[in-house]
Amino acid sequence: MRGCPPLRQPLYFFSMADQTQKMISLLGRMRKQMNGAVADAMYYYGQNYGLNYGVSLPTIREIASTEGKDHSLAQYLYKQQVRELRLAALHIADPAQLSCEEASTWAEGIINSEVAEEMAFAVLSLSPHLAAIFHTWSSSDNEMLAYAALMAVARRQQTIDVEIITSIKDIVRRHSSSRIIAQGAVALLSAAAQNTELTTAIKESLTALGEGSAADYIREEMEWRLEALQ
Repeated sequence: MRGCPPLRQPLYFFSMADQTQKMISLLGRMRKQMNGAVADAMYYYGQNYGLNYGVSLPTIREIASTEGKDHSLAQYLYKQQVRELRLAALHIADPAQLSCEEASTWAEGIINSEVAEEMAFAVLSLSPHLAAIFHTWSSSDNEMLAYAALMAVARRQQTIDVEIITSIKDIVRRHSSSRIIAQGAVALLSAAAQNTELTTAIKESLTALGEGSAADYIREEMEWRLEALQ
């Protein structure tokens, strides 16, 4: 699989005070929507952040949308140990500016499945370098990165080819007991199944998954999904 072509990174000229002011404004609007019960529930299920106001994802997306695309601001917000700011950053970031080199920095902030899903939805699936980033992240021992990669390609259905489908067996074997990897693989294979030319590759991939709870879940889910498409 090809890597990324050289990309000259843009130079960002901004006032740190201006970025901080924008962050304070965003945080103030998020605080007005805080929900302590939701935050507590997320903590219970392992979605830990430094600070979490429990604001719903639709609300975070709506507030972030008022900022437009501002990649430097997104980078600044993503570094903050606040759930709402980190998730908002993904909707303020400019996917066109997500290079392979920069992707490693964003990867460090994918601390749970919620961030992985929003990264896939808002940024990675729209990146011009999705194929190369998929290759790197899906080969990682970090299940959150592999999950984000699977979900991003599933969302961008036109990028799915035989090579990507074939690679799923290695991802699943690497994370043989991971439920979220299994769910990501099902999402990708279900998207691929919309293209009848990929049906044979999908069936061969299912056969090659090996053993384990993740493989069992994928085969069970895909069996009825493929039957429904016939």
